[in-house]
Amino acid sequence: MRSDILSTWKARLREGLRTLQEQRLRRTLEELQGVNLCSSDYLGLAEHHGLREAVAHAVLQGQRVGGTGSRLLSGQSEEWRELEEEFAEFAGTEASLFFPSGYAANMGLLSALVGKDDVVYSDVLNHASLIDGMRLSGARKVIYPHLDLNALEDALRQDAGAPWRRLIVTESVFSMDGDVAPLKEMAALATRYGAAMIVDEAHATAVRGPLGRGLVAQVEILPQVLAVVHTCGKALGSAGAFVCGPAVLKEHLINHARTFIYSTALPPYFAKQIAAAMRLAHGMDEEREGLRRRSSRLLGWLRAEGFDTAGSESQIVPVVLGDNEDALNAATYLQRAGFAVRAIRPPSVPAGRARLRFSITTQISEDQLKRLAGSLTAWRERSRQVIPITAKRA
Repeated sequence: MRSDILSTWKARLREGLRTLQEQRLRRTLEELQGVNLCSSDYLGLAEHHGLREAVAHAVLQGQRVGGTGSRLLSGQSEEWRELEEEFAEFAGTEASLFFPSGYAANMGLLSALVGKDDVVYSDVLNHASLIDGMRLSGARKVIYPHLDLNALEDALRQDAGAPWRRLIVTESVFSMDGDVAPLKEMAALATRYGAAMIVDEAHATAVRGPLGRGLVAQVEILPQVLAVVHTCGKALGSAGAFVCGPAVLKEHLINHARTFIYSTALPPYFAKQIAAAMRLAHGMDEEREGLRRRSSRLLGWLRAEGFDTAGSESQIVPVVLGDNEDALNAATYLQRAGFAVRAIRPPSVPAGRARLRFSITTQISEDQLKRLAGSLTAWRERSRQVIPITAKRA
């Protein structure tokens, strides 16, 4: 009987995978070779000799190389306390709390912060971790069209005077389109209608703002924001994420965020790695400017050729091709030309918006980016497709 049950389960799983294959949506684990355009190591810190040395020293000097338990049990150490204080100073907030991943941070934050008597206003293109956190919280969700402040204000106005708490949730730099939220205008709406704000700075941390402090710091709205999420697995070349905000928020999360309470702590040496990465990033204004310049030039070349770059204003450069097959074919062509590129397809992006997504880093030269743009144009000519110019977003 048991064998029959397992056979049924495996047959269903195979059927699901076949369906994905037919729709050209099946994913595989494969290490690509070539110029890496998939990496979020925007400043090259994951390969930086200074960070390597800091990690090696921390491992040798540390008492242990394992977490040994959650931080509420045996996993707490002086290294984590010091790092959270230092990161809060970097973020400009009273306190910060470290989570083992950005996904865990957003899930833990939202599920611990709001409930069925609250309402959350979320951009339709927010990251899956924010969406799942809202779902888990049980709060009422209002999903507004991407970057549509009129729709957001209409929704806030409808709830004006209501007894429930209101929370606006957004990314600062959107992970798939590479465009930037109008945070200052959103903060003004939040103040006008009595809402709090959460901003996920994943793709802005160490890349945007003064000393890499992010866009919330750049537009000077920190006093109006309840929580800022800074991830360490991208431009800081490490892993994990900090929820930054008032001290009382940190204490609340320690007591209520299940992704913090029930996660084994990372080892103490890893706190030293993040601290070293943060200090290195402080002094990388020249690298940040070089990253901005290269990204801008690639966007200019692609737009001049008529490619749809989805309004990107950052180091994330999408090329929206629409059809899954087109995105896969273009990725294969570029891989053969020496570029490590992947096709991005639903559900990571909306149906009909399959694309290539280029993550620009300081490790990629301007000549390589120029060759990338030329190769993509050559693929289009070879496939005899006409990709329309998309009007720039207002």
